[in-house]
Amino acid sequence: MTTPLSAAPAPPATSAADPADNTGDTSVSPTARQLWTRARALLAAALAVLIFGIGYAALRSGESHGALDPRSADPAGSRAVAQLLAAQGVTTTVVTTTNEATAALGTDTTLLVAVPDLLTPHQQSLLHSAAEQSGGRTVLVSPGPSAAEALAPGVQALAPTATRTLAPQCSLPGAIRAGDVELGGVEYATSVPGADSCYLSGGNPTLIRLPAAGTGDTVVLGSAVLLTNDRLAEQGNASLALQLLGAHPKLVWYLPSLSDTSALDGERKSFFDLIPDGWSWGLLQLLIAAVVTALWRARRLGPVIAERLPVAVHASETTEGRARLYRRANARARAAEALRQATRDRLAPIVGISPAPAPEALIAAVAALLGSPGTGGPDPDPGALLYGPPPSDDAALLRLADDLDDLERRITSTERYATP
Repeated sequence: MTTPLSAAPAPPATSAADPADNTGDTSVSPTARQLWTRARALLAAALAVLIFGIGYAALRSGESHGALDPRSADPAGSRAVAQLLAAQGVTTTVVTTTNEATAALGTDTTLLVAVPDLLTPHQQSLLHSAAEQSGGRTVLVSPGPSAAEALAPGVQALAPTATRTLAPQCSLPGAIRAGDVELGGVEYATSVPGADSCYLSGGNPTLIRLPAAGTGDTVVLGSAVLLTNDRLAEQGNASLALQLLGAHPKLVWYLPSLSDTSALDGERKSFFDLIPDGWSWGLLQLLIAAVVTALWRARRLGPVIAERLPVAVHASETTEGRARLYRRANARARAAEALRQATRDRLAPIVGISPAPAPEALIAAVAALLGSPGTGGPDPDPGALLYGPPPSDDAALLRLADDLDDLERRITSTERYATP
């Protein structure tokens, strides 16, 4: 343990062209060529998927616009009903903002709100006020509790229900002519006088028509199934859709968009205002659980028990292994400091200095002993050996180890010589 690096066997000499040389300055990191060889197959597959996705999206861009979109020919789209309405002289206009929807309203206009639940309370208030004054018809598709209350006052959204074939069971002329249709989705209840409640599911209507004070009215649909391309031809779906949406020569199809800037108007809410109350209690419970877990894991169950090592590792093997790691990492400065620190720790009690001496005190004490009789040979420079700069190469590191050994041997022999 006195000279850890000098005890390590020197590696066999190899030429610069020898590919088996893995020591010295040879890098173990993969080269750029190796990285490219490993990754090119994955990159090619990702590129192929990207090109296919872009091409498929470009081919379908003219037909696919999303669910319940009158421009979409997808099964969930509504292009078929828009074409049937166009054949009857009804013009369909697609809007995506609240301002466009309110500006297009009129006595000769039907407004269809595809997803009312996407509207903020401010947007719902603006839309309801404009629709109430327009004198036209407003059709709401599957509004939830808050949207139904804001856009169709007097209507309450109840439990969801399955979509199935239902009979009219009301006196609404359009429902009687359409007959059985596929409805359901959401059940509603209303206390508005003169309201038509049709297509009952579990005793509650899934279609409600509310008369307005003027010439307009509001229709609440529990499901959008009868408006989609793949279900329009089933039962009396097409007939009911045409009678609900074709009551006026103009149809404004409102698809709420997340990019609508009017959603940012009105009351401003902070991030914490948007968090439901239940989450606050949940976070408090998680905090308590984390504290209890920390206390449980931090408790001491008794004194520490030393575990017997399965294999006894000799000090020489540990020294050789650490020396090889230092050499592979070219950590000459770290290895030199480890050698010097070990020598300083052993010399300090010999020369009568504290275990952590100041550099000047240790150098002076060592120099004083080197000048005593019995040392033999020229005196080395203790300052350069014990606190000098790091060696510049492996040969200098080996010389430093030998010089430290020689210094410690001379100090030890001097101490024995001086002892009577």
